[in-house]
Amino acid sequence: MFGHKKDPDFGGGSVVGSTTIEWDSQYKEGNIMWKVPRLIRLNDNIVVREDEIAAFFRDGKVLTYFDKPNRYALTDFNAPIVGGLLKFFTGVQQAAEVYYLQNRYIDGKFGSTQPYQFVDPVFGIVNLRIFGEYRWKISQPENFVNQFVGTFAAQTSDDIESRLKEQMILLVFNAVGKMKDNGLKVTELAANLQNIEQVVLANASTNFGQYGIEINKISGLTISLPEEVQKAIDTKSQMSVLGVNYLQYQAGQALTDAAKNSGGMAGVGSGLGVGLGAGTGLGYVMAGQMAQGMYQPPMKQCIKCGMAMPVSNNFCPNCGAGQQQQVQQPKPQEGILCPQCGAHIATDSKFCSSCGKSLKTS
Repeated sequence: MFGHKKDPDFGGGSVVGSTTIEWDSQYKEGNIMWKVPRLIRLNDNIVVREDEIAAFFRDGKVLTYFDKPNRYALTDFNAPIVGGLLKFFTGVQQAAEVYYLQNRYIDGKFGSTQPYQFVDPVFGIVNLRIFGEYRWKISQPENFVNQFVGTFAAQTSDDIESRLKEQMILLVFNAVGKMKDNGLKVTELAANLQNIEQVVLANASTNFGQYGIEINKISGLTISLPEEVQKAIDTKSQMSVLGVNYLQYQAGQALTDAAKNSGGMAGVGSGLGVGLGAGTGLGYVMAGQMAQGMYQPPMKQCIKCGMAMPVSNNFCPNCGAGQQQQVQQPKPQEGILCPQCGAHIATDSKFCSSCGKSLKTS
């Protein structure tokens, strides 16, 4: 509840027919507001401390409030101090309700129960969850009591905090929506959390002013993504660090997974196949690092850039250079020349080893 219901004397009582009312500190913890459990009348005494505000409420609105620490005696003798309130105690109805309010900054947390649907050009509709912290204070007691007591009929501190959390989540959703309209992508949310906090804080006065509340700070903002989207973003980040494209990254991952598998010989082969199909040398390099001790195909170096590749490659997957070495012409040999084709052949040959013609002369 808003506060603690004390004994009938409320811890005080001075002159006959009067009651001293105060909000004990031990009952303030966790309470934003405390409703005094009986009506206040003339001759009562109201004690207000530095961290409190006492608001007088009747007929659905605040009559006045005391926000300066003092002991206020509601008598004609104190008319210069409480005169603004005494005029309401004349006539038939000579009583009012009193609500004590916390006059300090209060820390709160918020979290979305329903996801925010963020439409991203790459991932489509992404459901976001929002969490964070905020610090707030009652800045206008009249508005606060009129809204939460008079309009919303709030009965507990939880009722008040629940509505504040809803407003905070709406502010965050609006901020994210505006930034999305300006080109923000889901992959950029993490890097813009502080910017989102600043946008929310800048708009807080307009949204919370009607409730008589001042938002002093927004912090700890967290935007949670679906697991599959977060995994894709993490993959993109790793690819950026490695300086590779998606096919290259998949080739390396295939080799890593196969190396972890005790029966992964087939996996290694398939991983290398992906690497070859990707048209890059990354798979072969990673194969040497991640699959040591396992079978690898015979390798050779590119005649132009030196990239390692299977001996069966006719072109380099890194620079595209052809790998066919120019055939070295055989050195001139001792012997005779074939009269038909001119090839060098052994002196004692009867048939040309190049064209097969008979060397016999008629």
